[in-house]
Amino acid sequence: MADTSPSVAIIVLNWNGLTDTLACLRSLAGVDYPAYEVVVVDNGSTDGSVAALREAFPQATLIENPENLGFAAGNNVGLRYALSRGSDYALLLNNDTEVAPDFLLQMVAAAESSHDVGMVGPTIYYHAQPDLIWTAGGRVDWGRGREVYMVAIDTVDAGQLGDAPRPVDVVSGCALLVKRALLEMAGLLDERFFNYYEDTEWCLRARRAGFEILHAPSAKVWHKIPLDARDCSPRVHYYMTRNHLLLLKATRAGLWSWGYVLIAMYLRTLLSWTLKPRWRFRREQRAMMVRAIADAARGRWGALIEEPAA
Repeated sequence: MADTSPSVAIIVLNWNGLTDTLACLRSLAGVDYPAYEVVVVDNGSTDGSVAALREAFPQATLIENPENLGFAAGNNVGLRYALSRGSDYALLLNNDTEVAPDFLLQMVAAAESSHDVGMVGPTIYYHAQPDLIWTAGGRVDWGRGREVYMVAIDTVDAGQLGDAPRPVDVVSGCALLVKRALLEMAGLLDERFFNYYEDTEWCLRARRAGFEILHAPSAKVWHKIPLDARDCSPRVHYYMTRNHLLLLKATRAGLWSWGYVLIAMYLRTLLSWTLKPRWRFRREQRAMMVRAIADAARGRWGALIEEPAA
């Protein structure tokens, strides 16, 4: 009897991350789902990734971008490929992850549970502490600037989430299964974001289009994110600041949300980093935050344009 499982294109974006990507692909080789294709999208790597990946995994489809297009545009290349192939689903998967053999089976089962389900996310754990949850989906605080709160973050998995898929507001782009119908109706990732917040905006757009988003607790993925990932580089802080404002713009947030983000969050942070001696080491982050707000006001999106050296 012919297999009738929905087809899935697993999209792994690589940018100078050969070691992690090889480990990710080795993990995917053990997946027990019967109808999936691995698509590696290389974002202009300069570390020899393309040749090494082609040699180690000739069975994977390898797409070469000429430059680093960022998370959104890079993954969109893979999503367009999945659409052209007629795949029923596409799965975005960070290259610094490893997966349980049945993770895809669990995610597809959740997605197939209802016509209304458009996206599914797994339980994502810290790779360095395999029973510690990083995210189990997220909730959006609509009254305070569209802030996202990750469910069960930094808690040990003791079975408290159960086994049944459950609705959430958002799931992380680190591992996100999306139905073809959603891609055709709601569109792809918004490339203005470049990196960060694009998955949140995508989820909210999907919800506006009438799709449900589920977290599948039994689907398990391990992410090589540091256990203490709260401090970020000036460059990351730029994108997190600017793209939060872009999220407000893209989702047509009201004045209360704009005021909360700009005053209660950003102005308060800038004053603290300026006036309190213990935050003087944040000088670079402060400068990037100011630049991010200015760029958002000018409508400068996409990749951060590096300032010329003085």
